Amino acid sequence: MSIRTISDISGKKITLLGLGLLGRGIAVAKYLASKGAILHITDKKTEEELSSSLTQLSDISSITYHLGGHDVSDINGADLIIKAASVPLDSPYIAYANKKSIPIEMDASLFCRLKPKGVTVIGITGTRGKSTTAYVLHHILTTNGVPSHIGGNIKGGATLPLLDLVKEGDVVVLELDSWQLQGFGDAKISPEVAIFTTFYPDHMNYYKGDMQAYFNDKANIFAYQTKSDELIVTRQSNEKIAEYWDKSIVSKKTILDENNYNNLSLLVPGAHTKMNVGLAIEASVLYGIAREDAIRSAEIFPGVPYRLEYVTSIEGVDYYNDSNATSPEAVKAALDSFPERSISLITGGTDKELIIEDLAHAINDAKPQVTLLPGTATERLKPLLSVPYTEASSMKEAVEKAKEKATEKGIVLLSPGAASFGLFVNEYDRGDQFRDEVLRIEKST
Repeated sequence: MSIRTISDISGKKITLLGLGLLGRGIAVAKYLASKGAILHITDKKTEEELSSSLTQLSDISSITYHLGGHDVSDINGADLIIKAASVPLDSPYIAYANKKSIPIEMDASLFCRLKPKGVTVIGITGTRGKSTTAYVLHHILTTNGVPSHIGGNIKGGATLPLLDLVKEGDVVVLELDSWQLQGFGDAKISPEVAIFTTFYPDHMNYYKGDMQAYFNDKANIFAYQTKSDELIVTRQSNEKIAEYWDKSIVSKKTILDENNYNNLSLLVPGAHTKMNVGLAIEASVLYGIAREDAIRSAEIFPGVPYRLEYVTSIEGVDYYNDSNATSPEAVKAALDSFPERSISLITGGTDKELIIEDLAHAINDAKPQVTLLPGTATERLKPLLSVPYTEASSMKEAVEKAKEKATEKGIVLLSPGAASFGLFVNEYDRGDQFRDEVLRIEKST
């Protein structure tokens, strides 16, 4: 089945392989149903586990479900499969769909295939920094009068419904993780403007320790660009492209000079933040915004939730929510953001098969007060720490212990360096619980 416009969806049997709890699957399902698709949703999670998502779809009677696992019957008879980002690379159901020649799409890449003529997509990927870069860029564009939309790896939203909003001349800023970029590889497309922030080990539990496979997905951000397209990179990501990519790059490449942005006066702390803002400014300039106007907009950017997000100050101690810091590099960047202040760090969680020694080095070098959340990564981390630590069994206990350790004019920082599963639903739930506990303490103080 060939889908050339969104109207081609009407009457087609579409299987959503994965619904999830973050809201993206819900938004995709609602949108496709509104366009007349006949939907079947399957997910490994049970009805009880997905209850919050299913409630939001309860008014759509035309959807059928198979929950608590997948089966080939979910695939047979489908005109189209839309897979969630978390579907494994070696999924037997994707292999079965390919064998049956059933088209497979993903939310963001399908949007890019169907978007109206004259709509520019700026895609941003990288191990660290993609969210901040995407939000800063969207902020710069909108504050300078450019019609801009944001999508991709955004909590609670989907990209496909933007088809009803965009028009010629609009810009769509997409934060794209490696899983979403699999869809771009399948469709053999890349954004007109691509930004590659950084490349470090991550998601090695998913990629089974294969950095080349991880890079190959990331590389879809530029792999299908044309000579008229633009690629913006940092020096670090440019070096990694040279290391992992043996094909030619035909698009026009800009290498960020981080030194040009050292003097930025930002509301969000950290040298890494200045680099991400610099990438956004470079993209804005390519789009035609004067550099000084882009800088002026960037310097009033308030920040991104869950990424060094300032929560509040209690008795002279500032609280920062960095729940989306799920790698050692992200924790190091967070610790480095407060060089003159004492830090009471909440860290640890579920193992992603990353180099745990890197997390230990970052903590040992910074010498913060440490409170550990439970998890498999934490168990690997504990024997490597040369600084004292305490352990907590819940976020409530972790915040209370971190508060006790904090010194006047210091920082309480949630920066886990690990996945959230087990104790929390996801990294957003982890960050929400941290914020709620901090505000509870503030209210009682």
